[in-house]
Amino acid sequence: MEANAYLLFDGDCAEAFKFYESVMDAKIEGMFPYAGSPAAEQAPPDFGEKIMHATLSIGNTKLMASDAPPGQYKKPEGISVALGLNDTAKGEQIFNALSENGHVIMPFQQTFWAAGFGMCVDRFGIPWMVNCEAPH
Repeated sequence: MEANAYLLFDGDCAEAFKFYESVMDAKIEGMFPYAGSPAAEQAPPDFGEKIMHATLSIGNTKLMASDAPPGQYKKPEGISVALGLNDTAKGEQIFNALSENGHVIMPFQQTFWAAGFGMCVDRFGIPWMVNCEAPH
């Protein structure tokens, strides 16, 4: 069994996943638009290029997502996608990319538990925590 986060976007899932792929050295395993799928008939006419389902591999984990159906998108609240790294410089680089054109909640900095930690909401509205373990 495994548990994975599933994100809903307001029409910009493809753009977000391509951005995450480049920033995190991740890999898009699949990205399926409504057009050409069995769900195409149920989708609004202008929704064909929107994403019905996407999977992104980040290290040993997967992040899944889609574009929310029209009128059903809600801004994420009460959750964050947490990234854990051992490389503080790489963690800060990822944090800076995620927070660009977004909103910093807590600047990336050393804490009592981490060599580097920061919280932000990216330009796509997704909350993130970037945590770099302190050496033990």
